[in-house]
Amino acid sequence: MRTISLEELLEAGCHFGHQVVRSNPKARDYIYEARDGIHIIDLAKTKEGLEEAGKYVKKVAQTPNSTLVIVGTKRQSSDIIKNSAEKAKKEVKEDPGIYFVTSRWVGGLLTNFAEVSKNFKKMEELNENLSDPQKQKGYTKREVRMWQKEKDKLEKLYGGVYALNKKPDLLFIIDSRLEDIAVKEAIRTGVPTVAITDTNADPTLIDYPIPANDDAAGSLELIIGYIMDAWIEGKNSLKLKVKSEKLEETKTDNSKKPKVNSKIKATDKPKSNSKNKD
Repeated sequence: MRTISLEELLEAGCHFGHQVVRSNPKARDYIYEARDGIHIIDLAKTKEGLEEAGKYVKKVAQTPNSTLVIVGTKRQSSDIIKNSAEKAKKEVKEDPGIYFVTSRWVGGLLTNFAEVSKNFKKMEELNENLSDPQKQKGYTKREVRMWQKEKDKLEKLYGGVYALNKKPDLLFIIDSRLEDIAVKEAIRTGVPTVAITDTNADPTLIDYPIPANDDAAGSLELIIGYIMDAWIEGKNSLKLKVKSEKLEETKTDNSKKPKVNSKIKATDKPKSNSKNKD
């Protein structure tokens, strides 16, 4: 994990909080001062929170089959999240275990996963039917258009999570105040959370809060990028560990096999059963 400098955080605009009148009293420990009616976040606390969160994210990623869901429905965070997910797929190559929600949080995604996941299966069926002309035979063009319309609707809601087959191991939330339903569901189901908590949010609800500006593009790019790098690093180290363990098992198996001595000494002569004649 690389070290984040205070200068990086400052240049990214991570220190700008919300108006003083909109602040959450529980966020006061992360506030450095108020300037022109705006709270300024203590970047030393931001650095500390970000690096602690990064270490935890890396640790979770090192667990086999672990999954992360990024929750960010703000317009300015949507493209950053999608690009980060694509980067993870390229750098991890195998399933990176990253999913995302950028449209709106669907209630019950954690607390009623079994029911919500039925829509995931429905979306997979629609994708299959729409991509196979043979399965469209016997249906009118209007019916096929209805499939497409339903698929588009489900894609908007579940496009980033429909491949999820179990509750995630971790939520990374971009704005904990805006995504309050996701936070409540995570608490109720025991799913750990990492979140950007601005001065208007309650950081005590989050397992690993990152006090920072949750609106500025520069702040979002820096923090999301850092957390994604931590996840990628964890997944890649897991791959190396598994590969190393398999190699060690192969060596151990080979060492247990009996060694066969195929060499015959030149002095050794086969015994003859016949007697020498006089």
